[in-house]
Amino acid sequence: MAQKPSIPKGTRDFSPIEMARRNYIFDTIKGVFRLFGYKQIETPAMENLTTLMGKYGDEGDKLLFKILNSGDFMKGVNETYLAERNLVKLTNQLCEKGLRYDLTVPFARFVVQYRGQLQMPFKRYQIQPVWRADRPQKGRYREFYQCDADVVGSDSLWNEIELLSMIDMVFTKLKVRVAVKINNRKILTGIAEIIGEADKIVDITVAIDKIDKIGIESVNEELRSKGLSEEAIEKLRPLLEMTGSNEEKLNTLQTLLADSPTGLKGVEELRTVTDGFNNLGHNCELDVDISLARGLNYYTGTIIEVKALDVQIGSITGGGRYDNLTGVFGMPGLSGVGISFGADRIYDVLNQLELYPSNITQSVKVLFVNFGEKEAAESARIIKVLRDEGISAELYPDTAKMKKQMGYADSENIPFVAIIGENEIADGTINLKDMSAGTQEKLTLAQLIEKLQK
Repeated sequence: MAQKPSIPKGTRDFSPIEMARRNYIFDTIKGVFRLFGYKQIETPAMENLTTLMGKYGDEGDKLLFKILNSGDFMKGVNETYLAERNLVKLTNQLCEKGLRYDLTVPFARFVVQYRGQLQMPFKRYQIQPVWRADRPQKGRYREFYQCDADVVGSDSLWNEIELLSMIDMVFTKLKVRVAVKINNRKILTGIAEIIGEADKIVDITVAIDKIDKIGIESVNEELRSKGLSEEAIEKLRPLLEMTGSNEEKLNTLQTLLADSPTGLKGVEELRTVTDGFNNLGHNCELDVDISLARGLNYYTGTIIEVKALDVQIGSITGGGRYDNLTGVFGMPGLSGVGISFGADRIYDVLNQLELYPSNITQSVKVLFVNFGEKEAAESARIIKVLRDEGISAELYPDTAKMKKQMGYADSENIPFVAIIGENEIADGTINLKDMSAGTQEKLTLAQLIEKLQK
């Protein structure tokens, strides 16, 4: 018996209807990116592992999909590593490449590789799939698309304000109510300093980034397992449970971090960004959230995360500033900031809330009925004229019963059906049926073009 076809866990096929919906999301995001002056690039699906490893922290490195070397990949493998099942060293010998984990690290590699050809500041957007060897669950996939926008070569906080405005515009256009959470990595560094655990900043940020998922008590247990003292954990608790308006939170932080110049710098930057964004006006909620860490090692300043308000799902957009990322590729001192829209999660949100336009699945504007060879030839001639005018049209390919052809138009959500029989050929007209209204009218070709272009 033939094996039933299937796809890997954490991946999905998309039907024409689903692709129409996804393209609506992609086109909306692309339109906003271009409106803000960002230019599109693409990078390969696979990168050298030397490019990817060490950029996402230990947890991120474990989620990289590695690609076996082509040919005899076992050639030259150290037998001792094989006998000991030393997976880390074996992987280094068996795999030179990996699937990209995100679009930011490949972008940093791109900037360094082509730095002589780029005008700084350089604003790019990129919409491509990424892969993570994660456990599949609701809203979390092993293959998914990211829609990134980054600007490098500028330290200005106006870039952060602009990215927040971009987020607000995208979700306003998609009609999704969102809360934008914002923090600053320097504040987290300052907190680690004042609780006496500055050397454990990575452990602290990785742990508290999980607070929404596992709760503060489980976060505290993880911090204990990393060697934080009970005194440090108790000092940290009130900071993570801080309440009040954004202004009140910033004022409290300014007081609590008075002995940390780095922490105070973070508060100053966060205040500048929130004030600048508020002055522009926005539809989304903006929430200063000190527990927001986004456990990726490369963030150095502003951190951004977006949650949908009407659907229970993880982050649908995130990002931040990364002052040091290009340094590992030989270009130190180049500052960057960017955001990434999680297109697959946004797709799930729009599906649950039924926020797609009513005509999104419309394939063509008009279907021409096929009565036979002579009528089909005349219809094909008119279809060519319509397409030249930018009007989507198609001919039903077979001579079938009218009921079947009309049923096809109805199932494909085609709004108009054009009927050309012997009488229409004789007097040079087209009989046009409005599928929604159920009405018919005879039109000349010029009148048909005018009507369909409206």
